[in-house]
Amino acid sequence: MAAVDSFQFLYREISRSCGSYFETLALVGALYTASRAVILLSDCCTLVRVHFLPRMVPSRKLTQRYGDWAVIYGASEPVASAYAEELARHGISIIFVTQDNTSVRDTAASLSQIYGVETSVVIADFSQVQAASKPIKEALRGKDIGFLVNCVDGTLASPQSLIEMPEQCLLDQVNKNVTVATLMTRLVLPGMVERSRGAVVNISSSACCRPLRGRVALTAFTGYLDNFSRALHLEYSDKGIFIQSLIPFQIASSGRQPSSSSLSPREGWFVPKPEVYARHAISTLGISNRTTGYWPHTLQYGMVRCIPEWIWILGSRMCFSAA
Repeated sequence: MAAVDSFQFLYREISRSCGSYFETLALVGALYTASRAVILLSDCCTLVRVHFLPRMVPSRKLTQRYGDWAVIYGASEPVASAYAEELARHGISIIFVTQDNTSVRDTAASLSQIYGVETSVVIADFSQVQAASKPIKEALRGKDIGFLVNCVDGTLASPQSLIEMPEQCLLDQVNKNVTVATLMTRLVLPGMVERSRGAVVNISSSACCRPLRGRVALTAFTGYLDNFSRALHLEYSDKGIFIQSLIPFQIASSGRQPSSSSLSPREGWFVPKPEVYARHAISTLGISNRTTGYWPHTLQYGMVRCIPEWIWILGSRMCFSAA
């Protein structure tokens, strides 16, 4: 009995001495919970502001806000082709810049016939930068260029180790996804700055958010495009130029124009058709300079952001080993 009384007495003494610590820990926990709640509320407000309000509130025509012409680089990718079609649906004339005119010419003719806009295709050999710049400058001369859309090469989505990539293939990918995107921006920006309006949209991938095993090149190139866009926004936003980095998650292949990627994700709520994605993405123009462009993808991005990097890397290794 004495032992029990002694224990109760000891417990009361310890509780009395530690009471202030418990209160402090409770306060810290409450503050942390409140901060997470504020962040969640802020993210929800941003989701509504970026993805829902622009689609409900009428705005000025894209031609009035940015210009009459758009330059599209990477239109062989379904998402870029769909983006071009959505611009054409808004009355924007299109200039396609490509190294391979086979599929792009068909796309250009189709847009011109369906939407009644002007289209042209510029063939440029980007292995020789000076020679490639000349026809592009000629095509841009005298036109009110309001949009530039650069799209990362979809073939990079296929898992491949860096040392498995042939050297020439790697150099071609660097040229296509880094050099050309930068050059196209350099060619288009002066006219936009002169007119104090325009939009540059760089479509990369969510791979820029977290490293992906077996996709070193994709992670690197999309990371470049994303940071390139953010730096441009910092430098040119006060000159009336809107720079946007689109970082979509998976997008289904178009039935009309199969993706160059060997991966063909099944269409669904989180894997939209290119046309659906483009419609949502264009509604975010002028609203957010860095976005997934599609609100279910924004939910995915929020979940990915909550995962600690060490857990992400561990899970990536386990999935890669299982595959």
